[in-house]
Amino acid sequence: MKSILSAFVLFILIGCKSKQAVATAAANENTEVTKIIKGHYQNKHDFSTLNIRANAKYEDEKQSHSLNADIRIKKDEIIWINIKFLGLPMAKAMITPTKVSYYEKLNNTYFDGDFSLLSNWLGTDLDFNKVQNLFLGKAIDDLTKDQWISVVVEKMFKLSLPSNSDVSKEFYFEGANYLLKKETINQESKKRSLEIRYPSFKDENGMFLPNTINILAEQKDKVTIDIEYKQTTFNEKLSYPFSIPSGYSPFEIN
Repeated sequence: MKSILSAFVLFILIGCKSKQAVATAAANENTEVTKIIKGHYQNKHDFSTLNIRANAKYEDEKQSHSLNADIRIKKDEIIWINIKFLGLPMAKAMITPTKVSYYEKLNNTYFDGDFSLLSNWLGTDLDFNKVQNLFLGKAIDDLTKDQWISVVVEKMFKLSLPSNSDVSKEFYFEGANYLLKKETINQESKKRSLEIRYPSFKDENGMFLPNTINILAEQKDKVTIDIEYKQTTFNEKLSYPFSIPSGYSPFEIN
């Protein structure tokens, strides 16, 4: 289980199964890009705090483990993550708009810095809003800032940019509520790829939240993380306890 907790926290940073799922619809070839983007952003998330209890499965080419996670979000301010293995606290992360901090107990390591190192490691710019969007099932990028090309693929709207960059991005939406179904990021020069899928959503207090999140990352090795939201509650008074224990060593990202 060497370094699995470090890897899991790193992937969950970028990274609910309900009996009811929001109805989806096939995409229409005649729908304009502006309507797709506008429809996606009409799915607002109006809350002060969000508390998520989740199960997660981590798998790479050498190991597979099941974990639990408590995820607390103070909208636009704090993302707090507590990772447990067999019911025991094993790692914590605290993310703010200016800082990323976490520690894990198995190897007594920690990370305490800004988003730049993680961005370089993942091969894509990362910030607080993008991490928050990932947990909410929203597109990681601000889609209003670029000129997208729209085509219908597998009954979904696919938005992509002209292929003139080393990094390519694609976003896939269903046709009823323009909910995000899949997003991909590929960096050809470094053979990196990241795919995030949202198989289904639920309507929670008038807000759409994902039931499950499937993450696939490849860079030399393949890593998959499947996150299942078991329980979500809104607008509670939450605490965000976090301090790096003494004696821990900095975690190095190669």
